[in-house]
Formats: sequence, C-alpha cells, structure tokens
Amino acid sequence: MPESSLYFDGRKFMWDGQEYGTEDEAKKVSQGYEDDRFEVKLVSEEGKHLVYARREVTEIVLEGAPPGV
Repeated sequence: MPESSLYFDGRKFMWDGQEYGTEDEAKKVSQGYEDDRFEVKLVSEEGKHLVYARREVTEIVLEGAPPGV
C-alpha cells in the first residue's frame, strides 16, 4: 500500500487514496485538483500512478460568538 503522505521540498502532500492504472488517468484527476488550487505531485510506483496534493491555508474564517459569551 502506498504511503498516505510524502514530503517534497520539505512540504507535506497527501495521497488521494486512489491507484490509477495509467498516467493519463492520474493527470486528469490531478488537473481537477489544480483547478481547485491544490499543488499536485504525480508518483509512479510499481506500475500504478498516484496523486499527492496539498493546499496551503491562506485564510481562517471564524463564525459565531466566541465560547463563554
């Protein structure tokens, strides 16, 4: 079973949990992640193609009243 996370250039990427039979399938899926503003790395391992993705948090939105108020 592939690693659930890998580090590239010191940054953590998470596996999407799927093994793709062809590089074209993996590229198609990775394009969807890129369209949603994820960074993507493709990894080929034992004839399977894996997609690892990450997205940096750029904004934190808090909703509702703070606790105890």
